Amino acid sequence: MDAWAVRFEDVAPVRAFKSYKGQRHLPGLWWSSTVGGHIGYESWLERDHVLLLDFDPSGVGISSQPFWLFWRSDAGKGISHAPDYFAHRENGGVVIDCRPADRRKPWEEMKFEATQAARAQVGWEFRLVGAPDAIVVRNVRWPAGYGRPRHRLEPVASELLAAFAEPQPVMGGASAVGDSIRVLPVLFHLLWSHELTADVSVPLHTLSPVSAGVRR
Repeated sequence: MDAWAVRFEDVAPVRAFKSYKGQRHLPGLWWSSTVGGHIGYESWLERDHVLLLDFDPSGVGISSQPFWLFWRSDAGKGISHAPDYFAHRENGGVVIDCRPADRRKPWEEMKFEATQAARAQVGWEFRLVGAPDAIVVRNVRWPAGYGRPRHRLEPVASELLAAFAEPQPVMGGASAVGDSIRVLPVLFHLLWSHELTADVSVPLHTLSPVSAGVRR
């Protein structure tokens, strides 16, 4: 019963992220503003999905390789699977596996189906994801570099929020506040934290409209 009090986003990965010469996948660590620490990934596909989970304003926590699932096949063979991620959101939990659609093998599909069935027993959502939208990833990756709290500098942040109280082109509002070298890092942080918002589903440019949002 003690396990029910443990949040998955606070636990260490249940298996190590391997790195070796000639490896096809590129593992690494993503610094997450949601959890205030690093989250592991085993490929660039996983990295992109961690980026988007970290950008999600409803996100409360994220963990990689959060738990093992164990079960037996109809033939009695022991099977195990560690999902790639668990995301704790304001409206519940999400179990996530990342695999390109054209590279899903039958034995993997079986594991994903078992994971789907297991998460249903506790009321979580399950996502089996492939490549995310390339435009969204490009748009979100840049402000992600300014996600740390140190980039929210006053009085620039307050001046930007006032400048974009009504929708403005991104560079128009930034120029009204001051020198771009001083202002843009703060603007990117506010976009990352959703205090300012823009449509990331289309390519962002200097005339993209930006408006006030809600700080998460």
